[in-house]
Amino acid sequence: MAAPFVVPAPSGVTVRSRLKGMRARDEEVLRLVGDHLGSLASRDLRARCAAGPDYDADAWAERKRALTGQSSSRWAGSITKATHDQWALARRDQLAHIHSLQAGIHTITLRLSLPVGEEGTKAAPGGYRSKPEWFAKSRRLNVLEDRLQAVQADRQNGAVHVVRGGKRLLNTRHHLEAAGLTEPDWCRRWQAGRRFLQADGESGKRYGNETIRVTPDGEISIKLPAPLADLANAPHGRYVLAGRMSFAHRGEQWADRITANRAVAYRIHEDTVRDRWYLTASWTLPPVQTIPLKAARANGLVGVDTNADHLAAWRLDEHGNPVGEPLRFGYDLTGTADHRDAQVRHALIRLLHWARRHSLAIAVEDLDFTAEKTREKHGRNKRFRKLVAGMPVARLRARLVSMATELGICVIAVDPAYTSRWGAQHWNKPLTSKTRKTTRHETAAVAIGRRALGHPIRRRTAPPPAHRSDEQGHRTVQARPRTLGREGHRPRIPGPRTRSVPPGRGANAVDQNTQHRPGCSAEQESWQQDLLQLSL
Repeated sequence: MAAPFVVPAPSGVTVRSRLKGMRARDEEVLRLVGDHLGSLASRDLRARCAAGPDYDADAWAERKRALTGQSSSRWAGSITKATHDQWALARRDQLAHIHSLQAGIHTITLRLSLPVGEEGTKAAPGGYRSKPEWFAKSRRLNVLEDRLQAVQADRQNGAVHVVRGGKRLLNTRHHLEAAGLTEPDWCRRWQAGRRFLQADGESGKRYGNETIRVTPDGEISIKLPAPLADLANAPHGRYVLAGRMSFAHRGEQWADRITANRAVAYRIHEDTVRDRWYLTASWTLPPVQTIPLKAARANGLVGVDTNADHLAAWRLDEHGNPVGEPLRFGYDLTGTADHRDAQVRHALIRLLHWARRHSLAIAVEDLDFTAEKTREKHGRNKRFRKLVAGMPVARLRARLVSMATELGICVIAVDPAYTSRWGAQHWNKPLTSKTRKTTRHETAAVAIGRRALGHPIRRRTAPPPAHRSDEQGHRTVQARPRTLGREGHRPRIPGPRTRSVPPGRGANAVDQNTQHRPGCSAEQESWQQDLLQLSL
């Protein structure tokens, strides 16, 4: 089981703003420039894929020189870098696809080797339920093996399959009626997706970017490629847009960077559904030294369990004891992608503001449902597959880390193994009362918090009544693993419960050495020997 760790801060920032006040001429120029650079990017991507993994700096420089004459040196650098990143992403996805196919083949092979109808266990699946299902899965095994053989051959030859504009949008061309699109609408989306209008920043240059320059007052100018230089309306082959822009989020940070001429990368793209243009700015952040795990645990933390429709949270003190009442931050994941993203963001805002008021860290699970989404592992249980696939694990994790860093809140990631099961087993009964019914998600939040604090999930219960004071004495229920006296006596607190204790007995009432037993010295007895005087 992996040890808990403090999640590092994000390494970059991305903000987006709408371009307002655009004229028809501005949109026409942006489309012409984007289409021209997009054709160059498609040509460069083809050359990069043909080179395969055997490439070097000389080949990269040759590609850049081939593009410079038709654009510019900076446009060529941005195109070649974006092309290489896209090729590298395709290689990583190809390896992940191979692992997924291997896992599916292993599961089907195991289940086909078992008798039909054999029951499975929690550790391993059983056989298939019927002979028709067994026969269908045997055919699917052959299909997966053929796919695996083809993908492995592509990887060995260094071949990748990349679609500029998106494979999903490409397949939508054959199902326009199901997608609710017309052919002209699809063509607009396809052309917008294949345009290239992004430029890397350069530190030391004016406003951090020479290709797409944005001034502090929101003026945007673009360096036109050489074949389109006749479209310039400003000196030095530049085109200035009529509209102005401003960043509502992180606007001060962006202004500070461009004022200091620090690098900022920009990307301009068109949203054909809303008929709008957007400008996206991004820059890197210097590495921040994360606080030690011990310091993050000092004041306790908030254990958070991620679910399909809410975040279950419970505050724990430094000893792992639940404090107060459980919290629930709900969200609705139905509707459009923007609606789902807003729901997740609002739930995280409420959680982070509550944690900030109490100066607490946040403990979450390091979730990855890649293996749980395969149809081979949960083939019949489509409801569970849909539930797992609908959980915004990656987006929620990225947003949580980014928003927590801005508020100065530490995030601790723990191993998600058995948190729900062990939390319900050890904490459901003690946390349930007549006025509060504890759910499985809330006990999982307690288990996550205890694992982040370094405590075992299992609750340390008090000894039986007969062993609490008469034989072993009082013992603490919850304490740190390395706390001195963890199994020792619990100090007696004077109060109503100790009024019946005779005088002189309260201080040492739980000390076994003070009881009237053979071989034990009693407290304040007349026969007790005094200390010898060393001087007269």
